[in-house]
Amino acid sequence: MTIREVSEKYNIPLKILREYERWELCGEAEGTRYYDDSDIERLSIIMTLYDTGFSDSETEEYMKLLMQGKSTSQQRLKMLNDKRDGTLDEIHFKEKQLDRLDYLRFQLKRG
Repeated sequence: MTIREVSEKYNIPLKILREYERWELCGEAEGTRYYDDSDIERLSIIMTLYDTGFSDSETEEYMKLLMQGKSTSQQRLKMLNDKRDGTLDEIHFKEKQLDRLDYLRFQLKRG
């Protein structure tokens, strides 16, 4: 499939597909980038990484490690764990904010 076909069929923004091509992760046929099933699988991972808060550079690093194979499993796991820990920290901070807002609301309602 071409870049436009992939974008339309899987609803992947062209910006992400161009990044993917820049990282040289997809095949080329007669000067035109061609996306096969393995590309679509990798793009699914990329979309998941973006959806979970990975930056462009973090996503690129993760994908390059992925392409190196199982020998990079621990590095990729560390990246995922670090992102998870950061997300939990954000959740806990937001929970504290909610507690403070609820306290102020309670005080206001109490008069």
